[in-house]
Amino acid sequence: MSSRVHACEDTVGVAAPAGVVYGMLADAARWPVFLPSVVHVERLDFDGVQERLRMWELADEAGAGGAGGAGGVLGGRVGSWHTRRVLHPDARAVVFEQEDAAWPGSVTSGVWSVRPAGETECVLALRQERGLPVAAADGARREAEADVHRRLAQVRRAAQRWEQLDELLLSFEDRVRIEGPAELVYDFLYRIEDWPERVPHVEWASVREDVPGIQVASLDTCAAPGGRTVSTRAVRLCFPHAGRIVYKETLTPELIAAHSGEWSLLPDASGVTVVAAHQVMLRQEAVTPVLGAGTGLLEARDHVRAWLSRASTEALGLAKWHAESTVRRLR
Repeated sequence: MSSRVHACEDTVGVAAPAGVVYGMLADAARWPVFLPSVVHVERLDFDGVQERLRMWELADEAGAGGAGGAGGVLGGRVGSWHTRRVLHPDARAVVFEQEDAAWPGSVTSGVWSVRPAGETECVLALRQERGLPVAAADGARREAEADVHRRLAQVRRAAQRWEQLDELLLSFEDRVRIEGPAELVYDFLYRIEDWPERVPHVEWASVREDVPGIQVASLDTCAAPGGRTVSTRAVRLCFPHAGRIVYKETLTPELIAAHSGEWSLLPDASGVTVVAAHQVMLRQEAVTPVLGAGTGLLEARDHVRAWLSRASTEALGLAKWHAESTVRRLR
């Protein structure tokens, strides 16, 4: 089948320093909290300049293409692909090449570049090229052009918060030591559809797993202060052999603009340590409506951390009880 290389490029002005924007592009591991469509980024290899990544992305947010460029998502599902990137900090450019999930066997290549336009402004450009069957030419070109516009807009929205990022971003973890097998703990965390019967703050749960290891989980919980019901939805990537469940919320409470995290199991000779890690970006405009007049980001950080920590600590404690009580019954 004959193919043709399709190239598209666009630029956008960003009200942020060029170094800030380049840093955001280079730090792909934080894309789940910066870019709405990105679920998870796993760095497989890095030598300081070149890196190899595996990326997962949500189709509903991304449209036709992937976060490195185009072609990451397949019709309404979570897509994943491998990307090779070369970082050029002096030129403020990131060159990438990735498999095209929408067109197997095709490769998408391109470059992100940032040009200063003053101390606190810059011009962000994205160029991408991909080879596609001639029969798909018209539709593919429209998809690629729309995807470039979408990518640029996502990065611009995130970067233009640069002056508040230190206050908006929040990372923390909770952990518990369990005298029991990692398999029982992982099973508890994986079977989130059973949590309404096991975890007091979970009132209702619905889980869809069309592809093994990729769950879409919807929850109603009452862990928020005051006990009010909060609805959330998350994509969960389950890695049983590695003892990890990575997730990103796609429906978040009012105070939270983005929330990703991970349950990870660290086994040893006598048991396992379970870590619940959170990465959060706050929604600044929701602080006063939710917490009241006179409150700011400091109060919002304390509020959200206490809330999420209380929920994850309760789940960890019940996972501990589940594993240790099962072991006692078997003795």
